[in-house]
Amino acid sequence: MPIVSISLNEEILSELDNLQSTLGFSGRSEAIRAGIRSFVSEEKQKADLSGDIHAILLVVHGDEFDHVVSGITHNFEDLITTHLHSKIESRKCMELFVIDGDAKKITTMTGNFQTNKNMDTVKLVAL
Repeated sequence: MPIVSISLNEEILSELDNLQSTLGFSGRSEAIRAGIRSFVSEEKQKADLSGDIHAILLVVHGDEFDHVVSGITHNFEDLITTHLHSKIESRKCMELFVIDGDAKKITTMTGNFQTNKNMDTVKLVAL
């Protein structure tokens, strides 16, 4: 089996260790493989989306990155039917987008959030 090295900051490593023990993984590698399998599965589902769809997009980020969210949001205003912004912790914000439109454009919007290192959580649910 090939070996891949990754670098993790202390916060993510601590979260990984918590998940490992909570979910009963035998080691960090097993937990990371499960995470990668889940990510690959989600990406395959998004790749299969086509035509006009309805979806919900959830984004969690530090409040200092509101401007980043606004920048991405402005590029996809035609898709967004509802946008809710909520403070969920002292320095965390949650954005909830109800979106309708072309699946490929929705996938692009989601990707713009996912590839931005300032976003903590990005989750698309196609309806």
